[in-house]
Amino acid sequence: MNGNPALGVLFHWIGGFSSASFYVPYKRIQRWSWEVFWLAGGLFSWLIAPWTFAALRTHDLLGVLAAAPSSTLFWCWFWGAMWGFGGLTFGLTMRYLGLSLGMAVALGLTTVIGTMGPPIFAGTLGTIAASTSGKLTLLGILITLVGIVVVARAGSAKERELASTGGSSAGVAEFDLRKGLAIAVFSGVMSGCFAWGLAAGQPIRDLTLAAGTDPLSQGLPVLCVVLAGGLTTNALWCAWLIVRNRSFGQFFGAAADPQTGGKVPVLSNYLLAALGGTLWYFQFFFYTMGESQMGRYGFSSWTLHMASIILFSTIWGFALKEWQEASARTRTMVWTGIGLLVGATVVIGAGNMLNAATG
Repeated sequence: MNGNPALGVLFHWIGGFSSASFYVPYKRIQRWSWEVFWLAGGLFSWLIAPWTFAALRTHDLLGVLAAAPSSTLFWCWFWGAMWGFGGLTFGLTMRYLGLSLGMAVALGLTTVIGTMGPPIFAGTLGTIAASTSGKLTLLGILITLVGIVVVARAGSAKERELASTGGSSAGVAEFDLRKGLAIAVFSGVMSGCFAWGLAAGQPIRDLTLAAGTDPLSQGLPVLCVVLAGGLTTNALWCAWLIVRNRSFGQFFGAAADPQTGGKVPVLSNYLLAALGGTLWYFQFFFYTMGESQMGRYGFSSWTLHMASIILFSTIWGFALKEWQEASARTRTMVWTGIGLLVGATVVIGAGNMLNAATG
């Protein structure tokens, strides 16, 4: 099945918008420590939403997973757990390298590792590169990397301008190139492991298709296993922080800082965490739908995913007036980067459509 690459690109864009939007509800949570709202929202992201939507949209979910080879289940879970380490260390990358260099290294590596890893391990990269459609798809991946670097440089320029005018942003106070690069490489490689987990789940896709699941939803059972790995890593880290910071009581109404007083809006916080967590899950809900339409070049889905996240995150930044004080030159730079990312999705989509037409 070749699928419909144009529809696939649309699904990836919807997923990217969901990923770029999930933190907006989180920012409205009040009087909860990071580890509390991250775990509360994460339970919806990594557990409740995946199993709910997989149960609703696939056939015999438990039977399919029970019939899957144990090695498949392990590798899906394992790569999900490794991806969890990447997400947890991404913030440290920004801390030691700053926005520009940190994003360029971490997101660039995530894009390359997540995109190129599966075809390299499957031994299909040479065949892909030998075809015209494959060359076009790989060109789109390269344009994506250039776009990431341009957007990152624009972000760095904005930070410097705000710092020089006494804005709310300071420079990289803890800049450490050696330590930062080491963490950025680790974060980038680990974050790209999510795509490897999805690739490892092909036997699960085959089983759920055989059970009568619609091809659009074939990746949802795989997400249940991969995200269980992510839940493992993040839950352990949050549990350690909760114990260290004695913040468990916040789940039941205790304030993060008792000295400030005030009532904790527990119900509102849980609803916002649920909304943010479900929005986060939707990025991969639509990712799997998009991937199902990309045919032989499904590996390019990870590039489309990363490009759309950066695209819509930047647009949200403009909507929230984060770029209001940036110079015209810096705004032009970021829009150039956005243009490259949009162009990259068009090129990748064209490569996939050409493959579908000739395949």
